[in-house]
Amino acid sequence: MNVTPGLFDIQVNGFAGIDFNDENIDAGKLDIALEAMLNTGVTRCLPTLITASAPVLMRRFQALDRAVAESPLAALMVPGYHLEGPFLNPAEGYAGCHPAEAMTPPDIRLIDEIEKGLSRPILLVTCAPEFDEGMAFINALADKGKCVAVGHSNVGYAQLEWAARAGVRLSTHLGNGIPQVLPKLDNTLQAQLSCDTLYASFIADGLHIPPFALKNLLRAKTFARSILVTDAISAAACAHSGMYNFAGEQVERTDDGSVRLPGASNLAGSSLTLDRAVRNLVTWNIASFAQAIEMATTHPQQLMQQALAVHKRFLPQSEVVWDDDNTVVECHIAHEIIRRYR
Repeated sequence: MNVTPGLFDIQVNGFAGIDFNDENIDAGKLDIALEAMLNTGVTRCLPTLITASAPVLMRRFQALDRAVAESPLAALMVPGYHLEGPFLNPAEGYAGCHPAEAMTPPDIRLIDEIEKGLSRPILLVTCAPEFDEGMAFINALADKGKCVAVGHSNVGYAQLEWAARAGVRLSTHLGNGIPQVLPKLDNTLQAQLSCDTLYASFIADGLHIPPFALKNLLRAKTFARSILVTDAISAAACAHSGMYNFAGEQVERTDDGSVRLPGASNLAGSSLTLDRAVRNLVTWNIASFAQAIEMATTHPQQLMQQALAVHKRFLPQSEVVWDDDNTVVECHIAHEIIRRYR
């Protein structure tokens, strides 16, 4: 048996049949997702909303925030939100499953408008820094105490150095959100790997990144700067393949666990759970259990600590009990939530 801190997923779009991007989400639906996340050892998370037009984003955030404000589980598990888009690169290969037509140049006013009246702040923003407004936007986010990430971006080395000095601290799902074919060495993946001040998050499902490639990426970034995320959608923790909702679209989960828009080749989020990501790294002989746990607990907490402190979002202590097969058997948050699964 092992006892660890609770896992912290900083990129999760939905879970257990519930889409966090659904304008009809309510506290009951949210609690279904959060309860299922507890079963996988996740005790804190940043529900993630993706690219949409400004009016749609406003409605989605308002609906999600109402659900969070009314949920007893969210009071303990959800300190704030992750906005991935719409300030991304719309070029083919970089946009991924995000609607390119809804992408827009960076504009801090949209962040201000979205946050009006919310009970929780946007703590993490993923953007593409390469646009003219990018550096001013990053500076403004950092001044507001946000954690800033680069993702779905073609930012080069020189621009990234500037962006890091301006406030970028994370590469979102590094190795993904980029085209299948890039210049051999002078490319954004190499630039982000070489930037020692950045953390990087990785989707360790064996589909987004082949295990042998993930091993190389983790070596380059180092374990100390690496974070495990799921990028899960509503298909995660569901027993069956089939069609699931994701941000106004129907996506298909196939038997291998991959999720795509019907007929598309690129992935649309994942069906990964964070405990599975931990086990995968151990099974693939990439990391020890202790190293994998740090990537899902200590490292995301370190990344988000400044934003949490600025916004006065304090998380209760939590712990997870694992059996000898690295399966979650108990989950505790403070003295208020105790779950025993086996």
